[in-house]
Amino acid sequence: MPLITYRQALNDAFAEELTRDENVFLMGEEVAQYNGAYKVTEGLWKRFGCKRVIDTPISEAAFLGLGVGAAMMGLRPVVELMFWSFAYVGFDQIINNAGCIRYMSGGLINVPMVIRGPANGGTNVGATHSHTPENFLANTPGLKVVCPATPYDAKGLMIASIRDNDTVCFMENTLLYGDLGEVPDGSYTIPLGVADVKREGLDVSLIAHGRAVLTCLAAAEILATEHGIEAEVVDLRSIRPLDEETILNSVAKTHRAVLVDENKPFCGVSAQIAALLAEHAFDDLDAPVLRVTALDAPAIYSMPLEKLQLPDAQAVVAKVLSSF
Repeated sequence: MPLITYRQALNDAFAEELTRDENVFLMGEEVAQYNGAYKVTEGLWKRFGCKRVIDTPISEAAFLGLGVGAAMMGLRPVVELMFWSFAYVGFDQIINNAGCIRYMSGGLINVPMVIRGPANGGTNVGATHSHTPENFLANTPGLKVVCPATPYDAKGLMIASIRDNDTVCFMENTLLYGDLGEVPDGSYTIPLGVADVKREGLDVSLIAHGRAVLTCLAAAEILATEHGIEAEVVDLRSIRPLDEETILNSVAKTHRAVLVDENKPFCGVSAQIAALLAEHAFDDLDAPVLRVTALDAPAIYSMPLEKLQLPDAQAVVAKVLSSF
């Protein structure tokens, strides 16, 4: 199986969907002639032309609205945000329009749009470029939210998202763009709302999404080799729909849960999962549900301090050990 980067896996997904369906098109700031700020769309403008890969002005509210209108008319836009932090100027288009139109039209009008781009801290680009808004958007019925951790998942989830009839908010991570992984040639999909157990274990469940999954896998190795603790790592992959069954089955097996989240702790994704476990898995638990999250502050601009703001493997190991 070919070994390619997370960035190339996304690029391959776009190329295959642009080839398969003439209604698919890409747009965003610098996605065409410049190949994208992070080169995720490299080569697609030359291959598919300026009617399928479109540069936009620096106006997120305008081109998100354009995407909503195009999707309502039957096209399938894939809209790049240079950073998800810039989505906030377009929240009316995303939440009021993309999220609500199917409900408000009685199911007569769908908005099959993908909104995608980086949503992460840890890159020294400051507080206004480092938001992780998956919790905001997953709070909106009508929107779907996806956070892939690996190249394989990035390609399969992107193709599934483009083919979905609802708007999917696709959260990438600039720190993962260069990561390598095995990805099959050709098209495949990963259903939205299906988590993946990335590592089997019997002693504790580490539940995470996005790059935090890799942090958990590193922590699981340390726990196994240095402490004799076998951790199970559950990769949520989708935040909404959320695969509650896989989460509950894992905790029923291990009887302990540590939730790892690069989002902030207050009303974060891990808070939602903690509520799920309190309501449905209380009798399975041998210890309190614990969390490892980003520090509850805007992204710190100092690079050494920003690294401390995000969860790392040692913090996860320490939290797990505190539960025994």
